[in-house]
Amino acid sequence: MTSPFTAAWNYPTRVLVGPGRVAELGDACAQAGVARPLLVTDPGLMSTPLVGHALAALEAAGRPATVFSEVKGNPTDANVEAGVAAYRAAGADGVVAFGGGSGLDVGKLVAFMAGQTRPIWDFEDVGDWWTRADAAAIAPIVAVPTTAGTGSEVGRAAVVTNEGAHEKKIIFHPKMQPAVVILDPELTVGLPPKLTAWTGFDALAHCLEAFSAPGFHPMADGVAVNGARLIKRYLPRAVVDGGDIEARVNMLAAASMGATAFQKGLGAIHALSHPVGALYDTHHGLTNGVVMPYVLLANRPAIEERFTHLARSFEIDGGFDGFIDWVLRFREELYVPHTLAELGVDEDRIDEMAEKAERDPSTGGNPLPFKAADFARLYRAAIRGDLDAARA
Repeated sequence: MTSPFTAAWNYPTRVLVGPGRVAELGDACAQAGVARPLLVTDPGLMSTPLVGHALAALEAAGRPATVFSEVKGNPTDANVEAGVAAYRAAGADGVVAFGGGSGLDVGKLVAFMAGQTRPIWDFEDVGDWWTRADAAAIAPIVAVPTTAGTGSEVGRAAVVTNEGAHEKKIIFHPKMQPAVVILDPELTVGLPPKLTAWTGFDALAHCLEAFSAPGFHPMADGVAVNGARLIKRYLPRAVVDGGDIEARVNMLAAASMGATAFQKGLGAIHALSHPVGALYDTHHGLTNGVVMPYVLLANRPAIEERFTHLARSFEIDGGFDGFIDWVLRFREELYVPHTLAELGVDEDRIDEMAEKAERDPSTGGNPLPFKAADFARLYRAAIRGDLDAARA
């Protein structure tokens, strides 16, 4: 029998941290071996000076970039296909993934798919499907986040919506991890308060789910706990004062820590959130924040002891219940509503969403084995705002 202490650990990449370091983007591309980058971003950022500054840094370094910005907030397979076409047309040899989670994920997927001959769905995060890829054909990636949430800049996977099935899928390959990351807090100062809060809740969900996931990974547990601690301390500051560089850089660190930690696993927060985002086009971090307390309550039999310790280390009174009370207050303070109904989600599609949640790869990391009926119960509780109905 395999020991419960048997595991395989992978931890992140080279990360350049600090104000103004986007100026080093050309050097970062040189380190990654990229001479002709395709800069992948979203339409909103294209209209800001941030992209212009990045392009200027690349031009000054003799590595001029072509830009691709056809990226939705919840990216689709069509976005990736268009990005691959742009990559090939430009004769690019690598990708600068620039932006929030959508830009980062599409950028990584373009670098991944540009050299593949099989369809993207053949590389879903299922078993060893990643071994189907031609690893030598995956282009190098430099990642530059402009939000502190997904942590995709240090991740080996990306989320994309299958438009035909209206279902979010996770595509995975170890070489999808960016070779160099730039965490420049000055790129995040213009993010509006609500988006700052909602992306921060994505990072918090990563930390809490990684901490909850079963398996032996003390490094992930430690990173997850400290990431959550940073979010507790600095997210309110970043929301109140977008120009608070100390808060912004710590939130960037926390986001990267969350994604580093969730190599251990995610869980039902993400499994519930993905179908909602695919069907209702909701903001991912916001959706995670809404369903968070319902999932924590449902997982209580498996996580109560460790969250009691977590509450104590966070100086939260009341053990597990005190921690839930803190999450509820934190949400209310940071623009996260109490119900999915407030995001436009109704009960008509609960069964459909529950089946998709059961199939979601994140479900495998949940500390309790949830089936479609369990997810249906949680959807109903989150739509109605009934915390008691979520309790196991």
